[in-house]
Amino acid sequence: MAERRWTPSPLLHASAALHVAALAGVAALPAAWPWALGAVAGNHVLLGAIGLWPRSSLLGPNLRRLPVENARRGEVGLCFDDGPDPEVTPAVLDQLDRANAKASFFCIADRAARHPALIDAIMRRGHTVENHSWRHSHRFAAMGIGAIRREVGEAQRILSDLAGRPPRFFKPPAGLRNPLLDPVLAGFGLRLATWTRRGFDAVRRDPAGVERRLVHKLSPGDLLMLHDGSAARDGNGDDGGRPVVLTVLPRLLDTLTARGLTAVSLEVVADD
Repeated sequence: MAERRWTPSPLLHASAALHVAALAGVAALPAAWPWALGAVAGNHVLLGAIGLWPRSSLLGPNLRRLPVENARRGEVGLCFDDGPDPEVTPAVLDQLDRANAKASFFCIADRAARHPALIDAIMRRGHTVENHSWRHSHRFAAMGIGAIRREVGEAQRILSDLAGRPPRFFKPPAGLRNPLLDPVLAGFGLRLATWTRRGFDAVRRDPAGVERRLVHKLSPGDLLMLHDGSAARDGNGDDGGRPVVLTVLPRLLDTLTARGLTAVSLEVVADD
């Protein structure tokens, strides 16, 4: 995918202006350096806090819902994160097939490289493969621009080779990021995507609770996030239980059908 133009968000423009003003102020009045330092430090704290808000668009564009035209058609975006998983992903694909539903799989490239047949299955069955970083580092939001570029770029290379087409969307680990991410994504022609609602099925062991979070106030255009990798289990059984997503997904798909909604992948989202 071609590189896209990066335009800093209004917040980042304001942040840059504050840094310039602080430097100018210290140059004009050296004794004011503690105030200038405090203003700059406060600005960095603010930017860091915003990076911990996955659904924020203050650091740059963020796909949190499907576009209006898709919502008007009664479409709901369905995404699965942290895979592929050799036990869970095939079962998710079978459940989607039975409901004639489509989804986007945000794959960890390091895992995808170990299970190339699963990426092939995802693509053959009409879904899309998207970029969820190379190694899913929990330090991702604290990385410098070089490390971010490696995480995003290596994943883009691996997933493009396996899927036969480059991912169009990127989701950072846990949705957390810093202001350096957006220019990196622009360089790879990627768009940030998060969610409208999620069920926390990677940590919650209660399928009914996960389902309630996903369907409460559900509306056309919503972007729903589940996990085919790192899936929590319901705790019933000697093997630790059944992956929660495999109990929730059929119920969720039935609910969508009952409400006249269609599960789609992010393929329906037009390019910028």
